[in-house]
Parts: sequence; C-alpha cells; structure tokens
Amino acid sequence: MATKKDKIGELIKRIAGLVKHNQKLNRQIQVLSSRNRELLKQIEGYEKDNVKVKKGEGATKSKMLKFQMATVLYLDIRGFSNIPKLDDSRKFADELDSLIFNFDAIARKYKMHKIKTIGDTCLYTGGVPVKNSTNPVEVVLAAYEMMQYFRERRAESHSPFIWDLSMGIHTGPVTAVLSGNMKKVTELKGDSVNVASRIGSVSFPGKIGVSANTYEFVKEFFLCDFNGKMPVKYTDELTVYYITAIRPELSEGNSGAVPDVNFTTKLRLIYFTDIQEAVLDRMEKGLPDNLYYHNVKHTIDVVTEVELIGLAEGISDREILLLKTAALFHDAGHIRSYDCHEEVSVELAREFLPAYGYSSEELDVVEELIMATKMPPSPVNLLEKIICDADLDYLGRSDFIPVSNSLFNEMKEQNKVGSLEEWNKLQIKFISKHQYYTETARKLREVNKQKQIERLKALTGESPG
Repeated sequence: MATKKDKIGELIKRIAGLVKHNQKLNRQIQVLSSRNRELLKQIEGYEKDNVKVKKGEGATKSKMLKFQMATVLYLDIRGFSNIPKLDDSRKFADELDSLIFNFDAIARKYKMHKIKTIGDTCLYTGGVPVKNSTNPVEVVLAAYEMMQYFRERRAESHSPFIWDLSMGIHTGPVTAVLSGNMKKVTELKGDSVNVASRIGSVSFPGKIGVSANTYEFVKEFFLCDFNGKMPVKYTDELTVYYITAIRPELSEGNSGAVPDVNFTTKLRLIYFTDIQEAVLDRMEKGLPDNLYYHNVKHTIDVVTEVELIGLAEGISDREILLLKTAALFHDAGHIRSYDCHEEVSVELAREFLPAYGYSSEELDVVEELIMATKMPPSPVNLLEKIICDADLDYLGRSDFIPVSNSLFNEMKEQNKVGSLEEWNKLQIKFISKHQYYTETARKLREVNKQKQIERLKALTGESPG
C-alpha cells in the first residue's frame, strides 16, 4: 500500500511533468504568435490584392480571406423531390420552409453563418468571419440540436412527414468572400466545403457524420461511433464518425441530450485561448518597453502556474477558468499605470470580459483575485492563495537570479531602488518573510526558495543561516 510520502512524491512528479509540458506549450505559443503576426501581414497584402468592387446600389466591397480553421456543416433535407407528386404540395413546401427557418435560428444561436440554401440543402459555417477555437464543438452542438428539433417535428406531425435529414461536418481551412464591412459571408470555397458536402450526401438519414478532423476536436464532448472510410475523388479515403450523443457526464441528468454547466465550462476553457490571444496581443502593443519583469512572459508564467497549482489542489474546472482569467489580466493594468496597475487591471477585465459571456458574479470573483496579488499579499480563500503563490512562483525556481535581476532593472528605471547590492539585501528581507500559502507550492518551491536566500547572502557577503 502506498504511503502518504509515496503519494506526495507521485504528485510532485506529476506536477513537475506538467510544468515541463506547459513550458513547452509556452514556447510553442511564442512561435505561433510570431507566425500569426507574419500571416496577418501576408493577409493584409492579400486583402489589398483581392478587393473586388461589386457594382449596384450601395456599391459594396467584397474581400476574399483564408481561414485556417473553420467548421463547415452541410445539411441535406431529403424528400424535396416528392413534393410535386403530393396533392397538397404547398403545405409540404411550407413545412420545409419552417424547418429551414428554425435551423437558421439554431445556427445563429451558435454564432454560425449561413452561406446558402439550394432547394433542400443548406450550408453553414462556424469560425468565419470571427475566428475562434471553439467552432468545431459549437457547430456539432448546433447540428445535434437541429437533429433533435427535426425528430420532434416528425414525432409531432399529424400528417405524412415526407422529410428526412442527414448532415456532414468537416473542420479545416476555407476561403471566404466577405462583404458588408467584413461582417457578411457571401461565399465559401475550398476542399473543406467539398468534404462536408460529401459526408452529408452519403450519411444515413437521421445521422450526423463528421470527419476525422472534426472528431479530434469534439471527441471529449460527444460520444461518436466509427462509421468506416469512404473513397473521395482526388484524395485518400475519408474517415467518418457519427455523433450519437453528448457525453453523459457533460449533459443534464446524464441523459446525453442537453449540455450542462460542465459542458459549458469545458467549452469556455477552450474559448479562453481566444481571450488570451487577444489580451496578450493588446499587452504586447501597449506595455512600456522598460517592463523587463511585468511583461507578457510573466503573465504566461502566472496563467500556467495557477492551472498547475489549481489541478494539484483539486479545484473545479470553473474555478480554474476564473483563476486563469484573473492571472491573464492581473498585470494588464501596466498598460496605463505602474503603481496602481491592479485597479486598472480590474477596469480592463470589466470592460473586456462581458463580451465573452462572463457574468457579473464571475467578474466580481476575477476582481477579488486580481486585487489579492497587490503587495503585500493577504489571501483569504484557496483561490486567492493559489494566484498569490503563482504570482511569486519564481522565488523558488532555479531561474530566480535572472528573473530577480530583470525586476531590479525594471524598478531601477522606475526610480524605486538604488544599487544592485541594495536590491539583493531587499530581496533577502522580502524572501525571508515570504510564505507560500498552498500545500502544493510549499512542496514544490519552499526548499529551493531557502537556497535562494543563501545564494543572495553569498552575493552580499552576509553570513549564511
């Protein structure tokens, strides 16, 4: 039987592994951010070369843009060819219009754009024109809701119901033609459209077929059945899965029918990636150049650490989301102020987050967490203790000296400190009084923190101990 010491050792190994993994992710984020900036420059040039002026009333401009990750839904309503054979064809045509009208309403609910309707087929897309990381899940969820609505209509019908429904979904790059100040999608092109329509046309009635690409994005949210592979012209075989239900643990009453708060929170954790990208971009552009410590790197470090410590402390996914949000904003206020940056950070969070669905209650929690990092820290609950430990995590890290020197250079430019020797003495005093509040941080950082004190004393000539 594993002893308590063995369990602690296993926990420390797990967290250490997570630290290395997240450091790798941070490096990847930096590389991707650099590539993203390059792509944006290319897109700007591409836009200039592809502006088309459509003549007519209002003379609107159309622009062609490429989106690396969009999700296309091809919806095939079967039975249209039977209408001319029926006595009351108008009634069935009206029924078709009603189905499409409600499908459109569901699509708008999930921020999807309808591209076109041709008879009994409809084409929708998510992730265009506003890019987001959640579009595969949102499009599949919309398709699932559409299918549920369709089945209800069929079950409630008191007359012959001639319609059947199948869907095909694929996630991949698309080229979109945008008009109306870049807000309206008028046309969608690319292989992703062809793949989605191919899946939809061969899927069995009542089924939602998704490609392997889409499956990889949604498999943690939905139960899926492998349906096999189908040949596709000019390319390899296409793997297809059928969506069967929402995962029970993410649905109300474990029914698999309606997403619950756990589903929403899990989706919001993915959506956080988009929020983080927007905030970090604003910080990169707005932070003064002489912030050698309170910069984007420090923010990424704290966002990473609150998640690691939070996981080890056993908090919920929703609490991790709020912690990561507060960590993301906790130093953003340096854009406008150095000494009162926490208060400004709260203002920025309250300005920014409502557009991303944060409630007033959640904004209050984020504010409390940001203010908990104000020096001297005095956390009153577990979440505040976690963010305070994450904010000063560097005190017990192996890179303490270079990080400390960057903070010294920053504070020196702010005329808040004198010589490096004076700074090291201040650090000895500060670290000697500092405490980590969570058990996780104490186990990971306390021993190394004490070593930093000895190193600083050696630099200043003070006696150790």
